[in-house]
Amino acid sequence: MSVRYIKGVGPKRAAKLKRLNIDTIRDLLYSIPKTYEDRSRFKSISQSVDGDRTSLRVEVCGYPSRFRPRKNLSILKIPVKDDTGFANLVWFNQDYISNQLDLGDRIAVNGRVSIRGNEVQITNPVFDKREGDRVGKIIPIYSLTDSLSNNEMIKIVSNAIRDHVHELPEIIPDHIRDELNLLPIHEAIKYIHFPESRACYLEARRRLVFEELFVLQLGLFLIKHRKADMGSGIVFSSTKDMDIFINSLPFRLTGAQERVFGEIEADMESGEQMNRLVQGDVGSGKTIVAILAMFKAWRSGYQSVMMVPTEILATQHYESMSNIFKAYDIQYALLTGSLSDAEKKRILDGVKNGNIDVLVGTHAVIQESVEFAKLGLAITDEQHRFGVEQRATLSQKGMNPDVLVMTATPIPRTLALILYGDLDISIIDELPPGRKAVETYVVGTNMMDRVNNFVKEQISSGRQAYIVCPLIAQSDKLDISSAEELYTILKDGAYSEFNVGLLHGSMKSGEKESTMDSFKEGSLDILISTTVIEVGVNIPNANIMVIYNAERFGLAQLHQLRGRIGRGEYKSYCILINGSTSRNSRERMRVLQGSNDGFYISEKDLELRGPGEFFGTKQHGIPDLRIANLFTDMEILKIAQLKSEEILRDDYLLLRDEHLPLRQTIINMFGDRVNGSIFN
Repeated sequence: MSVRYIKGVGPKRAAKLKRLNIDTIRDLLYSIPKTYEDRSRFKSISQSVDGDRTSLRVEVCGYPSRFRPRKNLSILKIPVKDDTGFANLVWFNQDYISNQLDLGDRIAVNGRVSIRGNEVQITNPVFDKREGDRVGKIIPIYSLTDSLSNNEMIKIVSNAIRDHVHELPEIIPDHIRDELNLLPIHEAIKYIHFPESRACYLEARRRLVFEELFVLQLGLFLIKHRKADMGSGIVFSSTKDMDIFINSLPFRLTGAQERVFGEIEADMESGEQMNRLVQGDVGSGKTIVAILAMFKAWRSGYQSVMMVPTEILATQHYESMSNIFKAYDIQYALLTGSLSDAEKKRILDGVKNGNIDVLVGTHAVIQESVEFAKLGLAITDEQHRFGVEQRATLSQKGMNPDVLVMTATPIPRTLALILYGDLDISIIDELPPGRKAVETYVVGTNMMDRVNNFVKEQISSGRQAYIVCPLIAQSDKLDISSAEELYTILKDGAYSEFNVGLLHGSMKSGEKESTMDSFKEGSLDILISTTVIEVGVNIPNANIMVIYNAERFGLAQLHQLRGRIGRGEYKSYCILINGSTSRNSRERMRVLQGSNDGFYISEKDLELRGPGEFFGTKQHGIPDLRIANLFTDMEILKIAQLKSEEILRDDYLLLRDEHLPLRQTIINMFGDRVNGSIFN
């Protein structure tokens, strides 16, 4: 039912609520307060602390006084007392309040304490003549939009709970609620908005967190099983040529690479469609695992495609394939947006008629004009850069091709089950021999001369350097360095004796390619860049990276950037210029300085920044979490996963009467991703 039918809403307020993504009464009831203000604990005037917000029980002991220190400003003071002393209640531009209070009135007040000399002031307080309306209880604080006040939201939510909370279906089966001692839904909703105590709030929150993660896990499990039911996958052939190919590589696979490819190979030889995620830290060797899968597809008579987020990375993968495939009759091509029309047509024709076996490219590979003769394997690299729909579009280029997605952003395994619940997960948790740990240092902006001198020493000894900035161009609003600004300053200043290049995402493809080629060939000593070099760039001679305004990046992203160096035989250094003095920023920098373990760093990133910033859950196709926190609610998440599996074992299609409300909730949340063959 539309939110407009709640008492006190109507069409105008409904339009305001819509800006908060509140369309229905259910949306409103599940709009969890962002925080709370505890007005339930009373102090005496003598216990008041300057700067604190406090609740007092006082008596009006004097008449109002008004001051007008300047035009458009009036100050109203009303003296009050309790058994321990005197204070003044102070309001700005609210003279009408003087008509609401009389001498001798006993009231409960809540406001900010300001102590000036011997005078205690309570600034802009709220007050109740009958305790418990606005003071003496815990007050919810909501996310708001223009011209919608918190008091209005409280009234609207109160009316919704009074008139409609009983209409909410109970979607958690009774036996699970009893086993886990969870509140009924109508009590949980009531107490999450208006908790009577902290313990009451925690019980309500536990119920709602479990419900949210429980529904999410069920939906993801159903998506995964639906894919398994959508038809048989390709059965790729087992061939001894695979061993010969692996033994011909110019390096030995690590144990982790062998294990993960074994999992991929088993999937490819099975009759079910592969949907597998390969996680691996920076430099762990995911690309060669993908190349092995492509070789297997080719030996079985199928085409492969790999989609990557940038032309730089696409070009690098193409070059890697060239080095490895050149001894075989494998036809491979690179498709990017910057190709000439004639070259693009040649490639598209080759893909369509089956003359091209392996296609690697940017999102250009999912355009309608790209048609495959016999696509058997679809690979997405750095998959977090793509939306779910793009990944799905790629796999739809063939008849149930095997799907492999790869990411160099390590995610703790349990959390990966949330983000990638529709995929099987493999982890490459071992670096190839010879990868050197990068020494990382954090310095303030006052150390720039020493940093520049150190970079110059390294370049003079034959090495190359990256200098990374968070912005392309200078911003009027942010006092941080930009790539264009630094390029102008450094090439004519500190590094005038060296060849300095500039690289950022807004440059034309040809310019980017030319700049990267110059850096690869060594004709550029220093590359000043944005995060466009975050993925895929492999320059063994580059052994030093300086990152300006490092506090502007997430830890996982800094770790990704740092992974661009330490790829050759030279000792490598990453210098983080921290422009912030906050404790949180210092702590984040210490994490990176003390560890090269991407999984540990990602956990700390999640802990320090929170899941909202860490994951861009929308790009993963996962509904926004209203109340659960993927870091602090880990134990509830594990229980939700366990209970989801138990329910699906007993009632795979959720057709029992007790599961029907749950079934409908999942359909509403995930839409067509589950409401297909599995529910029809």
